[in-house]
This record gives sequence, C-alpha cells and structure tokens, in this order.
Amino acid sequence: MTRTRLATALVLIGVAFILYIGLGYVLTPNSMAPGFGLPAWPQGESAAFMTLKGVRDISSGVVLLALLLTRQRFALGVAMLATAVTPVGDMLTVLNNHGSVTTALSVHGLTAALVAATGVLLIRERSAATASRNAVATVPAAAVPQ
Repeated sequence: MTRTRLATALVLIGVAFILYIGLGYVLTPNSMAPGFGLPAWPQGESAAFMTLKGVRDISSGVVLLALLLTRQRFALGVAMLATAVTPVGDMLTVLNNHGSVTTALSVHGLTAALVAATGVLLIRERSAATASRNAVATVPAAAVPQ
C-alpha cells in the first residue's frame, strides 16, 4: 500500500469515526457520555453541552471530508494537524477532572497521535511530489554531442 493510499484510508476511517461519535452525541448523548472518560457528565438542561460536542465532531468530520473530496491534500494535512488539538484537549480535560486515565490515554491520546500522524503523511506527500518534479536527469559530458 502506498503512502497516499494509506493516508487516504486513515482519513476515511477517521472521518467515519468522528461522524459516528458526533451523531451519537447528537442523537443519544446519554449513551455516549460514559465512554468519554469523565467521572460525571451533564444532566438535565445542561445535557445540551453533549449535543454541542456532537455538533463539533460532525463539523470536524465534514471539513476533513470536504478537503479530501476536493483533493486538497496539503490543506487536509494541515487541517488534520490542527484537528489533533481537539483530542489532546479532551485527554487533558479527562485527566484534569480525575476521569479515567485509561480512557484519556487509550481513546483521546491515541486518537490525537493517529490524527497527527495522518496529517504528517499528507503534508509529506507534497514534499515527495516536489522532490520528484525537481529531480533532474544528468547526462554525462561524454554523451553530449560537440
């Protein structure tokens, strides 16, 4: 599998995952919240914050999918790196609020690492393409007619 295909597959998996999570928080927030890793989650009127999380996740997925579909791979790589900030923030929030360390690291930390790695793969595609375009075939001086 080429790096390009690997990066594309990782983006599609990531987009599917974040859209699934986002839809879950919009449609059934109380069933999704325990998996986030916090020791407690909003109840009653404040439960709307979980819907906001869902909308944020859906928005992130749609932006990444739009960049992929329009073949803006370098911009997609930059967006993936920027998007990696979200799971890092989620991880730190869980840890700072005495939530599940296991969930913080295995869910949010791993997600951040995979999203960032995918971003790097996408950004490096441009470097590799530029390098191959700039490669100049050299002809030995003896082969050049005088």
